[in-house]
Amino acid sequence: MRMLTLGLLGLALALAPCHRAVAQEWPDRPVTMIVPFPAGAAVDTLARAVANTLSENFGKQFIVENRAGAGGNLGGAAVAKATADGYTWLFGTPAPIALNKFMYKGLAYDSERDFTSVVLVAKSPMIITATSDFPAKTLPELIAYAKQNPGKVNVGVPGNGTLGHITSALIQQFAGVDMTHVPYRGSAPLITDLLGGQVNVAMDFMPTYLPLVAGGKIRALAVTTSQRVAQLPDVPTVQEAGFRGFEATAWYAIVAPTGTPHDIVSKMNNAVNAFLKSDKGKSVLAQNALQGVGGSPEDLKAFVAGELAKWGPVIAAAKITM
Repeated sequence: MRMLTLGLLGLALALAPCHRAVAQEWPDRPVTMIVPFPAGAAVDTLARAVANTLSENFGKQFIVENRAGAGGNLGGAAVAKATADGYTWLFGTPAPIALNKFMYKGLAYDSERDFTSVVLVAKSPMIITATSDFPAKTLPELIAYAKQNPGKVNVGVPGNGTLGHITSALIQQFAGVDMTHVPYRGSAPLITDLLGGQVNVAMDFMPTYLPLVAGGKIRALAVTTSQRVAQLPDVPTVQEAGFRGFEATAWYAIVAPTGTPHDIVSKMNNAVNAFLKSDKGKSVLAQNALQGVGGSPEDLKAFVAGELAKWGPVIAAAKITM
């Protein structure tokens, strides 16, 4: 037994320099950053800005690969099952990184077990919008209209189980109304149908919708943060519409397959934090109405734990299952 113990210790010591050497050489080839939603979504826009900067900083190409489907689960599973060598990362949202485990039966991965935290990149309000010709011009008017027309209001969300879906279900539950969910594969096709009048209302991440609101092509009914946002100072919060204590914030984070070398995770974390503090990073965040966050991998891990504790009971009460 003593010889076995000494042998294992020797193996561990022998492997340690190897891991350090791998981390020092990383990246020595292109790196894939998987976005689990279609091109054009808010998360995709931010991911590409980060990837461009990482490519410049490290001298190797960081490739954004859109792998959409199943509320982000296809992309999430691809990263969870990828080799933990620092060449595959997930640039995701609450659904695939945290909340889908509460909603999807037979999920192909466990986000808490299969991901290692890297960095919380940014936060953003959710926004509730409607077509410009929809009869309701405020959230209370939307609730009143939905009560008079049960099941006839079509609410577009960027995917089953996304924060937009959960937000919609929670509002309907609190208000005692029945609206019809219409899930899409990301924000881009949802916006197309909202502009075309195929859906009446959309509940989604805010950044992609700001130019359309500013141009008068759609109407903003409410934002989901506890306070109004600077980009839309005249748009009330859901709390102001009578939902005391209501808050739902979208967020964007990078995670990696569990087992990714710590030194490589640290390199990625440091690079993204530097981007968020740079003039370029601040400009990208401001253009997309995002709040940069940053911090350590441990900060992201604690944040996700808080999100799981917050939204788990809400999802169970709303009986959202896939």
